Amino acid sequence: MTAVTRILKPLEEFLRVETASGLVLLAAAGAALALANSGMHGTFAAFWDAPRLPGQLSLHFLVNEVLMAVFFLVVGLEIRREIHEGALSTLSQAALPLLAAAGGILAPALIYLALTGEAALNGWAIPTATDIAFAVGVLALLGRRVSPSLRVLLLAIAIADDIAAVLIIALFYAGGIAPLGLVIAAAGAGLAVLGHRIGLNAWLASLLPGAIVWYGLLQAGIHPALAGVVIGVLAPMKAPRAGVEAPAIRLESALHPWVAFGIMPLFALVNAGVRLEGLDLAGTEARGLATGIALGLAIGKPVGIVAAAVVAVRARLAVMPEGVTPAGIAVISCLGGIGFTMSIFIAALAFTEPATLAIATFGVLAGSAIAAIAGLLLGAFLLRPAAASR
Repeated sequence: MTAVTRILKPLEEFLRVETASGLVLLAAAGAALALANSGMHGTFAAFWDAPRLPGQLSLHFLVNEVLMAVFFLVVGLEIRREIHEGALSTLSQAALPLLAAAGGILAPALIYLALTGEAALNGWAIPTATDIAFAVGVLALLGRRVSPSLRVLLLAIAIADDIAAVLIIALFYAGGIAPLGLVIAAAGAGLAVLGHRIGLNAWLASLLPGAIVWYGLLQAGIHPALAGVVIGVLAPMKAPRAGVEAPAIRLESALHPWVAFGIMPLFALVNAGVRLEGLDLAGTEARGLATGIALGLAIGKPVGIVAAAVVAVRARLAVMPEGVTPAGIAVISCLGGIGFTMSIFIAALAFTEPATLAIATFGVLAGSAIAAIAGLLLGAFLLRPAAASR
């Protein structure tokens, strides 16, 4: 059994779920766009934004602030697994995806900054993100042209990208940080570690401490959904006893389908509905914002990933994985430009004015669509069916 096969085997179920999830996400985004541009658009928006929950909170808040914490929990668990036993577990394996992801963050940010005005500078991180589910789903459409090692590399780059996105959100999109909130969050994280150490059930060791971390981050001025990442990376990868799955594996297996087929499509339904009739792209700033995001994703991502990968390999900072060709890297670099979920999430943090947020979301949808089509076309022309897994 090759090293690639050993890495891929635990990921097979994950990749199957992500592939199907990408199709569900596409349907949810299409439904959101259809509803936003129908006669029901006012009712649809009011349903999500009206205060329906205790504390005058809306369903929009429930989805974006609470349920997305579960999404980030799965992200944290993915990061934990990959660092422990996956494509980021050793320096030699991690070098290429980490450097490629860094290039895929720098180039889109530079393109965005070059095309936008001063008023939109806060959105520089929007085109730097990659949506794993959409990217893996589109890659699966290429079927037998895609080798297992290429799927692993795309996943590793996307997860490295997620790590960067989490750090960017925490560092650049936090409103003044309140120390007391950080103390509360740290206490919750400490309870999670203690719970795992004394052998509590994975759910008991994660849910209550996770709620405390969520509340602490909210009070600190950091987006509370990031509590999920904190709890996820603290989950042990070592089984407490023989015959029992490790807490991190158990949690990811249980939560991943709910996130992939429930929370992410719901987030898309709530946030991807751009009303095209009222979209004003006439102004220079608006046009620059939409163009900066779209080109950052569709051009900046592939250029940055490919350039960083080429430099890394030629400088002997990284090695090309077995079964991965330059053509394959070109294909997955395009798919890295499918920002969608994470890009829309960052856009909502960067812009609170509805008209500006709508333009940014339109840029994300346009750039992601172009990136997906480019990846499919390149894959169809450059990848040979003989590269399929055996």
